[in-house]
Amino acid sequence: MSANDSNFRAEQAGASDESIQQVHARLQTTKPEKTDGYSKLPLVLLGLMCSAIFFGSIYLAHYSLRFDPLVYSEHASREKPGAVKIVPLTRAQLGKKVFDATCITCHQANGLGVPGQYPPLAGSEWAQGNEERVIRIVLHGLNGPITVEGKEFNNVMAPLGAALKDEQIANALSYVRSSWGNKAPEVQPETVAKVRADTASRSGYWTAAELQKIGN
Repeated sequence: MSANDSNFRAEQAGASDESIQQVHARLQTTKPEKTDGYSKLPLVLLGLMCSAIFFGSIYLAHYSLRFDPLVYSEHASREKPGAVKIVPLTRAQLGKKVFDATCITCHQANGLGVPGQYPPLAGSEWAQGNEERVIRIVLHGLNGPITVEGKEFNNVMAPLGAALKDEQIANALSYVRSSWGNKAPEVQPETVAKVRADTASRSGYWTAAELQKIGN
């Protein structure tokens, strides 16, 4: 290799190194300057996430206790396992208590009464007949002869209107009219209140003859 060729290659290498250095210098000037510390954006996001978790926990703790999955399932049973089901008593069931406290001595637990003294309620056409008529008997009592199921009785039934409220009378009569084979509609307190108001001037016992005029 000649001296000229060596000089040419040396100059070419030097030029290349100088060009690379210049390009590198220009790249250095275009790089973004580093800032001191950390960026605030991740810290803000972290704070928001923590807040969401905190308040979400409070919300779930407060409202999840009231959540009942049975309410939102149309196919699920409405009763929770092991829950005690409260069944409201019927008017007749409530009336049995009134009957046992005020009527059972004369008419007996089986509704058959006392032969020759107190008429039966089981199968009685009076007990199952016109409800306003039987309400009058309970309110103001009954005196004198009465025929029940072909048998005649002649005794006194004491008035209970002053001792019993309208609802108690309705309940007791509903029990009588649906027990021992009887099949008559129950009596409503409003009907008892109406009869009580209509007969407010009544001061004595009813007789069977008077009551028969009211209808069956």
